[in-house]
Amino acid sequence: MNYWLFKSEPNEFSIEALEKMPRKTEHWDGVRNYQARNFMRDEMRKGELGFFYHSSCAEPGIVGIIKISKEAYPDHTAFDPTDKHFDPKSDPQAPRWFMVNVTLVEKFREPITLKTLKSYADRQLADFRLLARGNRLSVMPIEKKHWKFINSLR
Repeated sequence: MNYWLFKSEPNEFSIEALEKMPRKTEHWDGVRNYQARNFMRDEMRKGELGFFYHSSCAEPGIVGIIKISKEAYPDHTAFDPTDKHFDPKSDPQAPRWFMVNVTLVEKFREPITLKTLKSYADRQLADFRLLARGNRLSVMPIEKKHWKFINSLR
């Protein structure tokens, strides 16, 4: 099993918004980075777990756990000229962008803040991808050892 981290700005899509969706499930659309797309398209499998991370907010951090409930399929927002994620070069016959469906497993009572994660950057989270300099990916894999350690912080 692989583990994942999904970043979203809470003013765009929050864990609270996911919690209100039917069956607490929604598609994870709008990924427009090839490496993140490849993770979703080529590596994510139904049933795998991920952290939901709020970014670009007052207190960034991990706010819950989600699971992949549908494997990758074409991201329809790329074909819609009225959508903010529209990509005029994307072709429905040869899609460039993909998305997965995610389902809320657990919303944390208290977030595990970025500040907390950084406090372990020289020990248990020394090679944690989220803390790597210049890492801007919105979707990334997490090593099992990091998954276990971060869960122990709750």
